[in-house]
Amino acid sequence: MTDDLTLGAREVPLGGLRGLTVHRTLPQKGFPTVGAWCFVDHFGPTVHPMAVLPHPHTGLQTVTWPIAGEIRHRDSLGSDVVLKPGELNLMTSGDGVSHSEFSVGDLDAPMHGIQLWVALPSGVREGAAGFEHHPDLPVAEGDGWTAKVLLGELGGAVSPATTYTPIVGAELKVAAGLSTIPLRADFEHALLAVDGPVVVDGIEVDHRELRYLAPGRTQVGVQVPTGTTLLLIGGEPFDEELVMWWNFIGRSHDDIVLARDDWQAAAERFGHVEGHDGKVIPAPPLPDVRLTPRRRSVT
Repeated sequence: MTDDLTLGAREVPLGGLRGLTVHRTLPQKGFPTVGAWCFVDHFGPTVHPMAVLPHPHTGLQTVTWPIAGEIRHRDSLGSDVVLKPGELNLMTSGDGVSHSEFSVGDLDAPMHGIQLWVALPSGVREGAAGFEHHPDLPVAEGDGWTAKVLLGELGGAVSPATTYTPIVGAELKVAAGLSTIPLRADFEHALLAVDGPVVVDGIEVDHRELRYLAPGRTQVGVQVPTGTTLLLIGGEPFDEELVMWWNFIGRSHDDIVLARDDWQAAAERFGHVEGHDGKVIPAPPLPDVRLTPRRRSVT
């Protein structure tokens, strides 16, 4: 059993070396998942616009949550949606999908948000792709906190977004002082410090860090000096092996090789995103070693 621990963020350029810089807390070496959540990127606040050309995905759901700024999402299913703060985009890749994301509106205004991935279980990851836009999400509340529930259920509020494993994701608005957030004892959870530092059950967590909470808890205490935003994610521990590379999730090295080859060959499984004059992000070279499943080794 993994103990509670704090995961730091590393800077990663999104969309190329001159792209938007994001702060990634998941996955990390020896720590690939929290429930089925397998990827957490926190971007901004920044005036650098998002400009990500069409790129592919397999074996996952993308969860896009803007806090400030507007993002135009276009995908190979024909979706064309402008995503605004407080709204959710959820794209299920199945066996293959492609999409693009570009800032729109006032490009001098700050961009701020979070992009996450959820690993799909076997039986779904081989299936069809799908896209959902949820402009209205349920709100849970307690003493000193409110939460918009992105996925799953919290405090009796249930998100309409489609999930395939027991999971929760919520944006928490926490007032100054000490608040107690309810948790499911059979879930593992993590809290992302979105706006600034926070004290989680007596442990100081710096801005952008992710505090992991092992299963067995029914609540967690959070303390902040001023009102702040946190992101809560969690779910039943995900027991399927995951091979993750670039934008693909599979179960073997061969799954990844095939997905890369298909993307480079413009195979039908990934479709076509309109509006970019055929421009796409090419896949990087594969490493000279055989890819292996990511397993938790941090305790």
